[in-house]
Amino acid sequence: MGESLRVGVVGAGANTRRHHLPKLQAIDGVEVVAVANRSQESGSRVAEEFGIPVVHEHWQDLVGHADVDAVVIGTWPNMHEPVTVAALQAGHHVLCEARMARDLAEARRMLATARTHPKQTAQLVPAPFTLPYDDAVSCLIGEGAIGELVGVDVTMRTGYADRQSPRSWRQDIELSGLNVMTLGIWYEQVMRWVGEATRVSALARTVVPVRSDGAGGTVAVDVPDHMDLIAALAGGGQLRMTISQVSQSSANGVQILGTDGTLTFADGELTIQRRDAEPETVPPDAAGGWRVEEEFVAAIRGTEQVRRTTFEDGERYMRFTEAVHRSAHEHRQVSLSEL
Repeated sequence: MGESLRVGVVGAGANTRRHHLPKLQAIDGVEVVAVANRSQESGSRVAEEFGIPVVHEHWQDLVGHADVDAVVIGTWPNMHEPVTVAALQAGHHVLCEARMARDLAEARRMLATARTHPKQTAQLVPAPFTLPYDDAVSCLIGEGAIGELVGVDVTMRTGYADRQSPRSWRQDIELSGLNVMTLGIWYEQVMRWVGEATRVSALARTVVPVRSDGAGGTVAVDVPDHMDLIAALAGGGQLRMTISQVSQSSANGVQILGTDGTLTFADGELTIQRRDAEPETVPPDAAGGWRVEEEFVAAIRGTEQVRRTTFEDGERYMRFTEAVHRSAHEHRQVSLSEL
């Protein structure tokens, strides 16, 4: 049996209930001992469902609890920085949901706190879509399978405009911050393959600027629902991204374009098209899928290091998110070195 580890959960959202809670409870020696949700009532429901013995009304009480070794943060981004900082300062390990924070300043405070508490494990939930293929993509690019990198094209048009749905937390800048749709998710995955961007030019639009507030009124939407950008990559090549919730495409996916071949990730599968050859399917790595909770516990126990995803990588994708925001709002190209 593994070393005993007592976990408290702040914010039991969908991902926490689907992944973190059951998968942590399945690891030898791990016990989820406390939960604090948005209300005492919702916390009690989660506690009953997962057999959690203690329900706290306020997250501060859980973070201050002496019987907690690690804190899992499954809240909206507006709570990530205060809970992370408090938990690390209280001596707890932290697994924080993505996106890392609302903006770069919050992400940097989280990273600074983690660095001043090196004995605590600090991990972010990774962008999940490409996990079984990330190592293969990096290897193929690194060994020259597609030649010199020319560019990366990301197209995610996920549906026609829905003007009837109420505003979600993702469309509320106070809750989600500068995070726009799946921009940060796809950039995090692109970073794994080809590294960071150096400068970016972005255009953003809110096609549906007013939505129902869910209580009979209306409320402004201050987060874009359509975005186009082009960026220069530090390692050479260009990145183009189109992210949209108000248009539909039959060609969603990612293409990594080289002088001698193309890697395509679409519909959960990876293919490679080499010069003058038929497309080949690249098999997924059986060991490369979702293992967030396993990695977190192993890092705490000292048998692994955090790989997916470090606070340093989170700060990097939040820097890109901030640069995109500035470019779109200031109508100019933004260098990431400015930030």
